[in-house]
Amino acid sequence: MAQPLARDVAEEIAKLHGVCIRPVALRRLDMTTGKSEVVDVPCGSPLESKCHPCAKRNRQLRMAQCREGWHLDEEPIITPDEATDGQRRLVEFRADMQAKRDAEEKAGGDTSDLDAVLTGLDIEINEAGMRGYVLGRTGSKRVRSTKRRQDAPDLPKRKMASTTLGRTFEAADGRTYRPSLFVTLTLPSYGKVMNGAPVDPDTYDYVRAARDALHFSKLVDRFVQNLRRVAGYDVQYFATVEPQKRLAPHLHMAVRGTLPRAEMKQIAAATYHQVWWPQADEARFEGDRLPIWNDGYVDPDTGEVLPTWDEALDQLGDEPMHVIRFGDQVDVKGVLAGSPDADQCIRYLSKYLTKSLGENLDGQAQRDHAARFMDALRYEPCSPTCPNWLRYGVQPKIAKPGMVPGCCRSKAHKPEHLGYAGRRVLVSRKWSNKTLAEHKQDRRTWVLEALGQADEPTDPHRYVWQPVRPGDPDVSPIGVRLLRSIAERQRWRAHLRRLEELSATPQAA
Repeated sequence: MAQPLARDVAEEIAKLHGVCIRPVALRRLDMTTGKSEVVDVPCGSPLESKCHPCAKRNRQLRMAQCREGWHLDEEPIITPDEATDGQRRLVEFRADMQAKRDAEEKAGGDTSDLDAVLTGLDIEINEAGMRGYVLGRTGSKRVRSTKRRQDAPDLPKRKMASTTLGRTFEAADGRTYRPSLFVTLTLPSYGKVMNGAPVDPDTYDYVRAARDALHFSKLVDRFVQNLRRVAGYDVQYFATVEPQKRLAPHLHMAVRGTLPRAEMKQIAAATYHQVWWPQADEARFEGDRLPIWNDGYVDPDTGEVLPTWDEALDQLGDEPMHVIRFGDQVDVKGVLAGSPDADQCIRYLSKYLTKSLGENLDGQAQRDHAARFMDALRYEPCSPTCPNWLRYGVQPKIAKPGMVPGCCRSKAHKPEHLGYAGRRVLVSRKWSNKTLAEHKQDRRTWVLEALGQADEPTDPHRYVWQPVRPGDPDVSPIGVRLLRSIAERQRWRAHLRRLEELSATPQAA
């Protein structure tokens, strides 16, 4: 039993060579040649607990993205490509079908078939390489007063300049510097904490902590909006959300350009987000006494239909359900391009990207703290469609049979996310002037050039990918597939080493 398992050794070697240990088998059909083959596609997991090589590769990709965009000295130019003839024909056909649908509606006919056709056309338009929708926003949007709260300080507002670059400073020796910022924002205190666990769990405000975690992403959006208003230019940022030891999410943000530290702290203090949802403080239905589905949820005792989501919003008063703010701890650090501090900040930004928010609980006290937090989070509504609204006498948005309070499938209610359902990496659109796919293509191009292979663009419509059914005879056992990938990666590495040796060898005179 002390002998290592051969399969475990194979996975260990695969990790050392950067080979995905959970590859996904897909059937690739070449529409040009008609050839069909089964290929392994990396799982692409961002977490080490699922696939260490893919998580490491994703982390390195994010680090490269952060490094390229943080200290740009030229304005990024994003110019959309010219529409192709095929794209124009699709939109023209979409216009004809919209006219038929409008005429059918005006005549009082059934438009369900035409609506289905239009939905399919919208999907085809996106697949043809166009972003967004032709109709834009079609649903109605509730509008609330934008008047600031009386308990929030006012913020200065500067005239906006059409630039994404920050200010430059000239030193006495004539050199020009364009500094940037590294900002850390945290949530307020919910009670005294020691070693990641509350000193007194009975007085720790778990309800507020749960609601703050659920709406943390909205607070970050508000901070970016306020930051741009005060800065007076289109501030670009690269941010990551990580867990504190007390399990609350906090934000690390690389900001292009610089503002005074006092202003950054003022912006954080003046930033808040109001949650205009129905009240969820007192449970109306719990235990075995839950609403019953009858073409809509009704009270189990009286049979009264529960208010729908829109009806509940119409009955809201003047006070929001919850107000979330940042805490007093705001760290602002100036960073120069190419300095050791910049590299250290980039490593710190990506430090926890390969781990889930609920990993690495240290000790029984912190595990108990996490369990209490999840208990408080269990019945907190995470979105308008959350089944937990039934507990408080409101039908969720898009209500359907089978909804049970406390059994929401959203990732916000899963222990590995600890209430935070947003993206772990937040990148502004004009950060590095490249998409993540383009950064990945840059790495692929470098490898192919080093291996002496041509990086020829492929037709995106040449291949058709299909899932492989379990038991397909063309799919080799996972052990065989791992060994093949390891052998291929060894050949690549050996070739790269030979090229490095040749480049290091001085040329003969």
